[in-house]
Amino acid sequence: LDDMFAQASKLSFSNGDPNSTSGFLVPGYYVFAKNGKDPQKIFARTVSANHEANALSVANNTVDVATCNNEGLARLAITAPEKAKELRVIWKSPLIPSDPLVWRKDLPEETKKKITDFIFSYGVKGENVEQARKILTALQWGPFIKSDNSQLIPLRQLELFRAKTVLEGNKDMDAKEKAAKIADIERKLAELGK
Repeated sequence: LDDMFAQASKLSFSNGDPNSTSGFLVPGYYVFAKNGKDPQKIFARTVSANHEANALSVANNTVDVATCNNEGLARLAITAPEKAKELRVIWKSPLIPSDPLVWRKDLPEETKKKITDFIFSYGVKGENVEQARKILTALQWGPFIKSDNSQLIPLRQLELFRAKTVLEGNKDMDAKEKAAKIADIERKLAELGK
């Protein structure tokens, strides 16, 4: 990242789709905001595309640097291995939750137990374990693991970052009110960072 930042004024950058958590929001916060950088201001040229297009754009020398996600890189290694070999990963984000399974807190305990027993034994033990493993492998998944709300900390940080970005862009808000709200967000971010 240090090399990228040092040369940014000479580089072209393809950011992720603005609606993408892994391709836009995550690098926007962890790479750029945490380093006090605005990609629109530091790069010679900035565009945006989806994960696969970004990876191919770098491999094809259309852009110098781009965001992508693990799934996009894994797909590229299968569909265009020669292109995947042209890429160098320069940063990886902290692990962010991907498609969690959730339930209502008021679900009956008996139902929770049935769901839990099935989910956490799938592909690990039971009558059809080999078939379950094949299904998980085809999906490029591993067995399910237990989690708790702490896995949501990165998403909470990202939501606070998004709220801060919206506030900073609000031209109609009173300056003192805006500063107070931004300070509150920064305090919450610092707490989550612990």
